Amino acid sequence: MIVIREKVRFVETDMMGVVHHANYLHWLEIGRVEYLRACGVTLGELMDNGIVFPITDVALKYKNSCIFYDEVEIQTIMCGLNKAKMEFNYKIIRLRDGAVAVEGRTRNVFTDWEGHIIRLPARWFYKIKQVYDKEQECEEQKG
Repeated sequence: MIVIREKVRFVETDMMGVVHHANYLHWLEIGRVEYLRACGVTLGELMDNGIVFPITDVALKYKNSCIFYDEVEIQTIMCGLNKAKMEFNYKIIRLRDGAVAVEGRTRNVFTDWEGHIIRLPARWFYKIKQVYDKEQECEEQKG
């Protein structure tokens, strides 16, 4: 699991000072990009090699609002991986009281710049898979 801390910025809030619902999607992206970086894979490296990974499915469950100046923790864990797609689960925790603000999931497919689904080349796939497999072992042991 990758854990990142962020502070709610004013620009992320609505007129009432509450985080606008769409901004939680930005935080999921931060978690996803950092997860890949922890695997030794950068978004820039993939893009330089003609590989992108658009979201094909996203779901969010809003539980508790965050407000301006709240600190949040973005928890990201990969829950599915093959050479054509990857799936993540997320929790965004409001640190002032430990409340879960949002739970979510995303599915990304690997494509070329024209949008054709491709298989992720082995040099990147196995870097990601190594971390994914280790996490799966930990989850099974908790189990």
